[in-house]
Amino acid sequence: MSRTTTFLLALLVLVSSIDLQQANGAPLPEAASSAGSAATATQLAQRLMSNVPTFGGCWVFPANNTWNTPVSNLPVRPESAATIAHSAAVGGYNKVRFTMWSEPTSGMTAIVVPANQPLVPITYTAYPAQSDPGPFPIPLTVPTEGSTDRHILVVQQGTCRLYELWLTSRNYATGGWNAGTGAVWDLSSNATRPPNWTSADAAGLAIMPGLLRYDEVASGHIKHALRMLVGTSRNAYVWPATHQVGINDAHLFPMGARLRLRANFDTSGFTGQSKVIATALKEYGVIVADQGPEFMISGTGDARWDDQNMNQIRNIPTSAFEYVDNGPVHVG
Repeated sequence: MSRTTTFLLALLVLVSSIDLQQANGAPLPEAASSAGSAATATQLAQRLMSNVPTFGGCWVFPANNTWNTPVSNLPVRPESAATIAHSAAVGGYNKVRFTMWSEPTSGMTAIVVPANQPLVPITYTAYPAQSDPGPFPIPLTVPTEGSTDRHILVVQQGTCRLYELWLTSRNYATGGWNAGTGAVWDLSSNATRPPNWTSADAAGLAIMPGLLRYDEVASGHIKHALRMLVGTSRNAYVWPATHQVGINDAHLFPMGARLRLRANFDTSGFTGQSKVIATALKEYGVIVADQGPEFMISGTGDARWDDQNMNQIRNIPTSAFEYVDNGPVHVG
C-alpha cells in the first residue's frame, strides 16, 4: 500500500472520528446530512487534504496537526497584553522581523532528497540521549543555516520523513555529520517528542513546517502557523511542544505559545506578499519555538522576496498581536 493511499485512509478515519470544524477550522455542514456516505467521506478527506501544506510531494503533517490548525477562534489569555509587552521589553524590540530576505542564502534552507539517498552516520555532541540515532539520508553537500545554529532540514521523497539537525558540522572521520541534536519526523503522523525531550528546535517541535516559504506566499495562501523566536522564554512549554529552555518568569512566553495578529488590526492597505502573510498571521498565527532575536519569524531565503513590500509586515508592532489559549502551560 502506498503512503498516499495510507494517508488518504487515515484521513477517511479522521473525518468520521473527530470534530470536522475543529480539524479544518470551519463548519462542514454536509458531514451531518451525509453521515455514512463513502462518497461524502472521500470528498471531505479531499477537502482536508487541500488545506494541508505540501513539500517535496509530501503532505506536511495531517490536517488537524497543530501547525495546520487555525487559531482565529481561540480565546485570548488574560495575561496576553502584559506578556507581549514584557517580552518585547526584555527582548529589546517591539516589531515583527524575519530571518530571511531576498538574499538566497539568508534564513534556512529545506531540501528534498530521493528515496535512495545514501545514508551517512550522525555523531551527537550535545543531547545524544534526546536525539534520534542515525544514519540519516543527508547529502554531504547540503547547505547549512548561516547562523550559529547551523540547522539542516531534509525531506526524503517516498518515505515522507523529515530529518532535522542542529549545530551541525562535517565529521570527516566518519564520513557523516556532527550535530548537537537530531530528530526524525513522520510527516503523516501527529506523533510528538517524548515529554521533556528537545528536537533540532528548543521547543521540541519540527522546524520545516513553520517556515515562511516563497512558493506558499506566491500561491496566495499560507496554510500553517509560522515559527517565531523570542529573546527570552519562560521555563515552561505548551503541548505539542515538549521542551523548555527559559527562565523562571511567568510574564514571558513558554515554548509552544501561540500568538495571532488581532482580527481588528487594519491590513486593508497591505499589498502583495505582505497581504498574504498578514492574512496568515490572523488565521494561523505564530508558534514560539526557540530563543533568538525578539519576535523574529523564520523563513527560507529567496531572490523573489520583495524586501520593500515586506516592510509592511516589519512595521507591525508586537502590541498588534494576541497571546491565545492553546492549552495548559507545563512548567519545567
